[in-house]
Amino acid sequence: MSNEAFFEESMEQSRVKAVIVAKYFWAWAKVIIPSAKMHENRIAYIDLFAGPGRYKDGTKSTPLHILETAIQDADMRQMLVTFFNDKDRNNTDSLQAEINTLPEIQSLKYPPRVLTEDVGQEMVRKLEQLKLIPTLFFVDPWGYKGLSLKLINSVLKNWGCDCIFFFNYNRISMGLSNEFVKEHMDALFGEERAMHLREKLKTLTSEQRELTIVEEISEALQEMGGRYVLPFCFKNESGSRTRHHLIFVSKNYRGYEIMKDIMAKESSSQVDGVPSFMYNKADERQPILFSLSFTLDDLEEMITTEYAGRSLTMIQLFEEHNIGKPYISKNYKDVLRKLEVEGKIVANPPADIRPKRKGEVTFGDKTYITFPAR
Repeated sequence: MSNEAFFEESMEQSRVKAVIVAKYFWAWAKVIIPSAKMHENRIAYIDLFAGPGRYKDGTKSTPLHILETAIQDADMRQMLVTFFNDKDRNNTDSLQAEINTLPEIQSLKYPPRVLTEDVGQEMVRKLEQLKLIPTLFFVDPWGYKGLSLKLINSVLKNWGCDCIFFFNYNRISMGLSNEFVKEHMDALFGEERAMHLREKLKTLTSEQRELTIVEEISEALQEMGGRYVLPFCFKNESGSRTRHHLIFVSKNYRGYEIMKDIMAKESSSQVDGVPSFMYNKADERQPILFSLSFTLDDLEEMITTEYAGRSLTMIQLFEEHNIGKPYISKNYKDVLRKLEVEGKIVANPPADIRPKRKGEVTFGDKTYITFPAR
């Protein structure tokens, strides 16, 4: 598959991917801008595999969505610095032409820079030597060449910098057993981790293989300082196999919280109110349980066991417990309301004096919860 073929058409998955990135960019910028104003008064968006700007069916790709968002906001017009790169000159020429046609593109204080460079060790070296302004870093290669832990860390090392990258599961899964691309796999996972991973995969089923590979890349990212990692899975048209993941990594809990909410809303299905963190077109025809099959009953069992004898607020419980799990704030509040009604926790203030919304008692972030000892 060529890079050009990747842009032949805009599949629904590409739309969902672009929506997730664009929504996060907006939310991230709104959080970062107040602090950025007190320092260099700039924020950045970097896309190293930007493509031609539009798919062959005319649909806008991510760079155009990002610039349109910036044009519509007074702060971003004055602060946003953008770098769009693609090693294919045809793509960068096309992207530049598309950028030039955007209404009011001249209103941006910093004109978008479009580069035509190969993404390799030299680019990593340059990024490692820079102290970056707050940056959202998007890495969307059509395969895996150029994607490495060092590349991600070269940006993530700086304050206010988050990364979203495209993890082509099919090609990476095959690449791990292909000696000819060993160098690329070692760069992506780390040499020692890649070696151990190859051994692990020899005896695993296809489902176990996927979970193990995604877990290993998540652990590798966390070890280099990206404490908060959140994958979003895309299935093939029939829903039978994973095609790729979009993986978010940040050093900041607030970023994780924002992205989790965005990915939850873009999930194609829910089970018991818990989002799948998956886009599966087959869900439209035949809803299925997602791979980990977490339910609200599971959440109830976890928190009543793990927090027995403890007292804390709802928001403290959520922020401590939700990392690495598919649950969102609403799931915790639904479970806590049920536990309160059943007399299994004590809430302060109690339900009878808390406000109601649409006939339902609310469970606020600052509501204090006491779990009985077991």
